[in-house]
Amino acid sequence: MRPHLTRPTACLIAMIATAPSLAAAAWQVISAEPGKRVEIDRTSIRKEDNGKTVALGRIVLEKPIIDPKTSSSYRIVQALSRYDCNSRNYSTLKRSYFKDEGDLLREEEVKVQIEMPVRSGMLDDKLLREVCRPKADDATLAARRTADKVNSATGDLRKANEALVQQEVRRASMQTPAAADRPVAEAVASPVPRRAPRATGASVTSDTGPPPTTRTTRTRTAESGERGVNAHVQWGYEGDAGPDNWARLSPEYATCASGRRQSPIDIRDGLRVDLEPIQFSYRPSHFRVIDNGHTVQVEVDGSSLSLLGKRYELVQFHFHRPSEERIDGRASDMVAHLVHKSDDGKLAVLAVLLEKGSEHPIIQTVWNHLPLEKGEYVAPPDPTIDVAQLLPQDRSYHTYMGSLTTPPCTEGVLWLVLKQRQQISAEQLAIFARLYRNNARPIQATFSRMIKETR
Repeated sequence: MRPHLTRPTACLIAMIATAPSLAAAAWQVISAEPGKRVEIDRTSIRKEDNGKTVALGRIVLEKPIIDPKTSSSYRIVQALSRYDCNSRNYSTLKRSYFKDEGDLLREEEVKVQIEMPVRSGMLDDKLLREVCRPKADDATLAARRTADKVNSATGDLRKANEALVQQEVRRASMQTPAAADRPVAEAVASPVPRRAPRATGASVTSDTGPPPTTRTTRTRTAESGERGVNAHVQWGYEGDAGPDNWARLSPEYATCASGRRQSPIDIRDGLRVDLEPIQFSYRPSHFRVIDNGHTVQVEVDGSSLSLLGKRYELVQFHFHRPSEERIDGRASDMVAHLVHKSDDGKLAVLAVLLEKGSEHPIIQTVWNHLPLEKGEYVAPPDPTIDVAQLLPQDRSYHTYMGSLTTPPCTEGVLWLVLKQRQQISAEQLAIFARLYRNNARPIQATFSRMIKETR
């Protein structure tokens, strides 16, 4: 999980990085759009003994942005990543931030390397093709062009098939009027880190709680950063693809049914103790917004929280309607899940409950930048977002160990549910409801789990 402008793009880019190779890099533009371009150095592409491929890539920004770790600005981000051309996965190994061409600001090793699936038709797909494409001579150019056409046709066919499936699901749900009015199940469920997803790049597989669809079953290709997850399994919130059937959709989702530490839960009868205060280090940062087919997700960077001596980096936050977790049986109108990840790969999800009231400025900023198409990012070049404004004044909280609330329902997630609710206007609620009527996993059994709360 590491979403935002530099994370997702940098993760998509492959990189091998020694000072000599950087100096000799010959950059080829892969994608160009207002405010930025993505480039790759084809001379750096090489195969490893394990059959995977590494290469050097970078994103070049038109305007520099502030690095929260150094308070200096950078304009170029280079990434060293490893691609698996057969399974269509990638993982980022290292990132380097440059003030300008050749002027290095800082470098960072990616300690926890997560293989992320490459999505067809997206920027990472273009990069994969370049990285995995053999260095062609004149005799292979024609074959390469043919392969590109086949890949493109395959992607178009897949999109067409998915559209047909959605059409059939929509028709079936319309034939069952009661489905739209079915209340959320009372079983306890947990959030899932999203990749972000996709994230992401440093896309973290964190509780990127995807929301269900309005009137119809919303499904999407699983984009969890969890290693080994079948990226082609479709899941949703209603019908045959709904939470009751997640474990049947893929062997990788078995924990959704067999796990004994699943989320979300109905939080009640917690031990009232002197919990250590959560130490927040949230800073304004650039952001990217995506409607991933399950929820509206915002990728950010440069913020973190610390608890019990452990630091968790904020990767992204997203929304569920209604809130997935309940407090003494009561759900809120919505919830924001802020997904964090530590250097050793552990996840911590902070839940901020939202109830109808006054307009919330942060949420309005997100709504202002909603993408026109699902699966597409909106990355404002100038505006920043201050996630700290999502936090209530009272930081007391409930805590328990749970899981992701979306497939693959991975357990071992630290949940931190703030007690004080934040407000969101009726108009803001209505906007999200038009996108996702209900995208909350039902409540899951607690199995005598320990729950603690600030006294």
